Amino acid sequence: ASTLEESGMNPLYFLSYRCNRHCFNTPEFQRLRNIRQLGGIYYVYPGASHNRFEHSIGVAHLAGELVKELKISLISDQDILCVQIAGLCHDLVYIVIMYLLQHEDGSLTMFDHLVVANGLKQEMKRNRLRLPTDLTFIKEMIKPLKSDDAEWPYKGRDKNKSFLYEIVSNKQNGIDVDKFDYFARDCHHLGIRNNFDHKRFIMFARVCDVEEDGRKHICSRDKELSNLYDIFQTRHSLHRRACQHKIKMAVEIMIKDALLLVDDHEDFKIKGSKRKRLPLSEAKDDMVAYTKLTDQVIEKILHSTVRSLNTAREILKRLMTRDLYQFVGQATVCNYVFMCLYYKSSINPHRDAVTLDYGMKNEDPISKAYFYRKNNPEKGIPMSKLKPSKLLPECFSEKILRVYWKKHEPEIIKKAKDCFKTWCLDNGFEVEKEEEDDDTGANAATSGND
Repeated sequence: ASTLEESGMNPLYFLSYRCNRHCFNTPEFQRLRNIRQLGGIYYVYPGASHNRFEHSIGVAHLAGELVKELKISLISDQDILCVQIAGLCHDLVYIVIMYLLQHEDGSLTMFDHLVVANGLKQEMKRNRLRLPTDLTFIKEMIKPLKSDDAEWPYKGRDKNKSFLYEIVSNKQNGIDVDKFDYFARDCHHLGIRNNFDHKRFIMFARVCDVEEDGRKHICSRDKELSNLYDIFQTRHSLHRRACQHKIKMAVEIMIKDALLLVDDHEDFKIKGSKRKRLPLSEAKDDMVAYTKLTDQVIEKILHSTVRSLNTAREILKRLMTRDLYQFVGQATVCNYVFMCLYYKSSINPHRDAVTLDYGMKNEDPISKAYFYRKNNPEKGIPMSKLKPSKLLPECFSEKILRVYWKKHEPEIIKKAKDCFKTWCLDNGFEVEKEEEDDDTGANAATSGND
């Protein structure tokens, strides 16, 4: 059968998920085995070796667990299958270390390509999916709209199934199974504590009618408010300690510089759908070419012998020997400064802008979540109608400016640090204190500590 229960061992949970094996057994999906989930973090935390492949399987598994736990008559077998396929295919193109090569709608375009290139429409029909409606539904779940309009914006499912759009990628408040899996998986491999219990969330999840917008939403029990904040506190902790780690950022800047140098080189052009050889930066617009692009391009640059690639190769050799771009300093700044630096640059060192938030910029994501009370489990209510603890967070975003120096020049770096501190103080920006022994640069990060 083309639809089956897949089971496998996993460091987080025993996987049992119903998926379309023909989506699973395709070059487009299998390439995720060769894409690191956390990109440059692997150069800081040695345990961060997991890939997009297992994350995508985990999202499909948790999507199935949540949709089955909701247990309402509105949910059909076809709904469950579509939700799990969306979970499986939600990140078909994302390559962390090659963020300069990303396509905004890449996963949707890649999913279309996966279906057509592998002749999956007939297999999907045999699994009782309704085409093209269910294909539209899957794509709408992969990239849902962020809309508060009264008019229903989707075509895959009617308004009475609005809650299904909150499972894989929730644009309403950011509470979705994609986060559930990457929190559990990333924390496991990084050795960082995960304070959020996704099993508890699933256990208390219910579909309720919400008067405020006249739709059905996935709601949590009112007593689970603090557990929901743990979602975003865990996200903030992961970003602060790992995803935005200053050494990790230096690593990815170096990789980006190397990729830019080989972008249009003949040896790195990729054959696309019209048999035309495309530069790396154009591969994102051609799914035949993009299917061939993985993290392995880094090894190809590193082991090349072509003289014209010397500069790119030397950058990656520096990376392998921990001779990284040097961290000069960082400061918490306002949005205006970021805009000025974005549109006009007069500073030679590479500036790396970092935003730490709860996933919705300056907004509190929980303010857009809904809850139910024990004595009225059918009615969803917004957080504003609860009595939240006074200990809940009040600030939800901060922007950090970082400066790096590309060469190992101790005297110049010392002067650059002094200049940066003076500039920050003159402009009233908060300068983060330099850690002890921070001058050792990347070497201090090899243990994986923050």
